[in-house]
Order: sequence, then structure tokens, then C-alpha cells
Amino acid sequence: MKIRALTALMLTTTAAQADVPNVVTDIPAVHSLVAQVMGNLGEPKLLMKQGSSPHGYAMRPSEARALQNADMVVWIGEDLTPWLESSIETLAPEAESLELLHAHGTEVLNFRETPIFAKDGDHGDHHDDEHGDEHDDHGHDDDHDDHGEHKDDEHDDHGHDDDHGDDHDDHDDHGHDDDHHDEDGHDDHKEEAGHDDHGHDDHGHDHDGADPHAWLDPHNAAKWVGEIAEHLAELDPENAATYEANAAAAAESLEALEDSLKAQLAPYSGAKFIVFHDAYQYFENATGLKATGALQVSDATPPSAARLAEIQEEIQEHSITCVFSEPQFSDALVQSVTNGQVSATSLDPLGVGLDLGAGLYSELLQNLADSIEGCVS
Repeated sequence: MKIRALTALMLTTTAAQADVPNVVTDIPAVHSLVAQVMGNLGEPKLLMKQGSSPHGYAMRPSEARALQNADMVVWIGEDLTPWLESSIETLAPEAESLELLHAHGTEVLNFRETPIFAKDGDHGDHHDDEHGDEHDDHGHDDDHDDHGEHKDDEHDDHGHDDDHGDDHDDHDDHGHDDDHHDEDGHDDHKEEAGHDDHGHDDHGHDHDGADPHAWLDPHNAAKWVGEIAEHLAELDPENAATYEANAAAAAESLEALEDSLKAQLAPYSGAKFIVFHDAYQYFENATGLKATGALQVSDATPPSAARLAEIQEEIQEHSITCVFSEPQFSDALVQSVTNGQVSATSLDPLGVGLDLGAGLYSELLQNLADSIEGCVS
């Protein structure tokens, strides 16, 4: 009887899993959030090789096939991966597409305009999402007061591409020599992925002011797991209750994470530090921090001499010793700006070296908090 009951349970589980949607995600943080919602029912697939540039990427044949077989694509949005929208339309036109930057309830901020961020209480604006929400009801009245403004001509190519090699073809600086080979060792055929040129010269996209690094705010993540659960439930009604329960548990955990990070970093709310590029304001606003400035607007656009001079003046005037690099890049720029007087400390907004899975998201944010605390304390 026990064997018969166990066999029946296995058949039921197999049947349930067979109906679970194939879900593809863009970056590790999103993969982690989807994994939390799917739980034991299934596992999402990461579309891009971990550590690669989100903005400029040529899919390998195996990744193109994964997208083609997707029932649902969960991604930050065109501002982060300008090539992915056309890829979805070409390879997965019937797939459910959830663009998180425009999901209901998402807090969207504008890029900050100047090398040294808002001073003397100057505040920038939120960037309205496609739902027209002002996001005043997110419980961030105090945490999201200081927002930078955008500068259209500075952000046409926010990408992570130019510093990663020639547009799409070279990711060797990430230590991924096989980025363009599938599991069988074959060369990457961009035409299979529909990316001969992505239709984007220099990615030719306009950020319209929106900073896409919205995943670094755990409050956004807590909103997103609910959205992910709703979309999964539409595709897989039989498991809707499980998705809903998993999302509720994930949201509770994310809210606890936000509270914990705030408490950890509260003593350093007035600390001055310089970041490598302007990618962290969501994390700053969520935790009560305020970066002093950024060496460059994006990690794809080299800073001007005037920008670096302004940063150097700020460092000298305020004796700033905390200047962050990023793991994908040499710390040579940091050392040149600081005259080698600081040891480069790394901040990683993507979770390059972390293990994929449900736990990656919280580990990513905790690592940011620990790195900042270790540098400014």
C-alpha cells in the first residue's frame, strides 16, 4: 500500500510539474525572485551567461532556444536590455512578457545628472512608469526623498557593453572565454538569436530619464514577486495557490531584509562615498544612504576630464577615502582619481560571483551593505 501511495504521489507531482510554465529571466536578481515564487514547482532559466553585460549581449544558440521555448519572460525592461524586446517578439511572440520596470507599483527613479549628486536638499524627480503612478503609497516617504534628475544627452547609452568588449562579441574581460559557445562547444551564431545588429546602433535607445537598476530596492522586489505570482497563476491555474503563498512569504522576507539593511546602515546615513557609476540610488534610498557622486554616469561611457576634476576636488575637500570600484573593471580609474591614497573596495550590482537560486537576491543586497559599511565605518 505504501509503495502504491508513493507511486500515486510521484505521478501527481510529475503531472503538476509538467504543466509548470517555462520561465526565462534576464539577470541573476530577477532569476532569484522568480525562483522564490516558483519554489519546488520548477526552476527558471537565466537567459544571459552570468557576469555578462546586460546591455550588449549576443545570445548563444542554447539561450536562443531557451527563449524560443519560454512560456513567460520576466525581465527588467528595455532600459537595461535594449536588445531583448525585439528578441522576444521574434523568438517568443506567444510568451507572456513581464517587464518589471513598468509593473504596477514599481518605484522608478531618474538618473542623477551631475558628477556630485544633489546638494543642500536639492531633490530630483521620480520617473513616472507607464501606469502613471507617482508611487507615493510605497511606504518610502522618508527613504525616497532624495532622487537625482536625468540628463537626456548623457544617457543615450547607459549600457554595460563598451567596457566589456566590442559591443556584443567579446566578454573576455568577465573571465568568460566561452561566452559565445553553446554547451556543445559550437560558435555562437547570432543570426539564430536574431541579433545580427539588434537594430540598435550603439544601442540607440533613449532611457527617457529612467534608471533601470530598480532591482536594488527590496521594496520593488516585494512588489514584483506578487506580479510574478499573478502572471504565473494565469498560465498555470492549478498551482495558483502555491505561487501566491510563495510570493507572500517572499514579500515578507524582503520587507524584513529591507528593515535589517536600514538598521545596519543607519549609523552611516551621513557618510560620504563615491561609486564607480550611478547604479545604486535605489539601494541608497531604501537604506537611508546618499552617495556623494559617481566617477562616470554609466560603466560604458568614459568620464570626461572635467567630471574627474570635479570628483577629485570633492574628494580632497571632504577627505573622502571611500571610493568604490566594480568587480568587472580594473580599479585603475579609482586609483588615478584618488592618487592611490585609497584601497579600491568593490560594489557589485549584478551578483557576478554568487550562486544562482532563490537566495541570491538577499545575498546580493547584503553584500552591498557589508561592503559599504566596511568602507565607511
